[in-house]
Amino acid sequence: MQKIRKCVIPAAWFGTRFLPATKALPKEMFPIIDKPVMQLLVEEAISAWCTDIIIVTWRSKRAIEDHFDSNFELEERLDKSWKFEYLKTIKWLNNMANIVYVRQPYPKGDWEAILRTKNLIWDEPFLVLFWDDIIDNEVSAACQLVDAFERKHNPVIATVQVSDKDVSNYWIIETNSTDRETFEVSKFLEKPKSSETESRSWVIWKYVLTPEIFDYLEKSSSGSWDDEIRLADAFELMRKDQDIYWVNIQWDRYDTGSKIGFLKASIAYWLKRDDLKGELKDFIKSLKI
Repeated sequence: MQKIRKCVIPAAWFGTRFLPATKALPKEMFPIIDKPVMQLLVEEAISAWCTDIIIVTWRSKRAIEDHFDSNFELEERLDKSWKFEYLKTIKWLNNMANIVYVRQPYPKGDWEAILRTKNLIWDEPFLVLFWDDIIDNEVSAACQLVDAFERKHNPVIATVQVSDKDVSNYWIIETNSTDRETFEVSKFLEKPKSSETESRSWVIWKYVLTPEIFDYLEKSSSGSWDDEIRLADAFELMRKDQDIYWVNIQWDRYDTGSKIGFLKASIAYWLKRDDLKGELKDFIKSLKI
């Protein structure tokens, strides 16, 4: 069985929910304290032993490339100022993984972003991490997915449990499996009513995929430039030919694609920092809410 060495991170959306901030700054570069969300995703991939990171960008995302590149002037200034801890931090960014970039000319959807990495993935299984979902857990979501893949040797989708009232907002997966850790997918349901399914397992934007997915992505696509085919459509085609599994992620999940989710993530990470949490707690207590 091939080990997972590669991770694809699609990052070619407008970020309209955060306008006007995203007019010039990619939403993936919004910081959770002092780390951009994109860096947190790269670190998650590295935690699962990925060595090659493929980031799918487009023309307004140059800041992502610059973040992981060297900055000689800054490094020299930090060195001369004896700010060696900062120097060590930014030099590590240059060498944390082998990061390459694929440009997506039009933001056509999740399926097309992944399809553009076909020639770089070749015949290997690979991890996919979308920028919206940050999972804060001692064992990263990427590690949990890779562990499930190494047991099942088939594609694995990450899920979390949602409440009855939220079922109709999400893609839900059903299963007939009795395995308590990794479940076989029996059906994908798009935003069902809570009365239409007993499942409360919602698909989040993290997967381990095998290279066969590219064939199904190509079958799903009509080739029209403005036709958004979802990854879920390719999953449904693949499921008819081979097993697909899902695993419930142990988590504290933050949806950084929404304003409230990003705010919650920021507060949660601040409260984990010993050098910051005391002052933040005092400030929150001082607010007259």
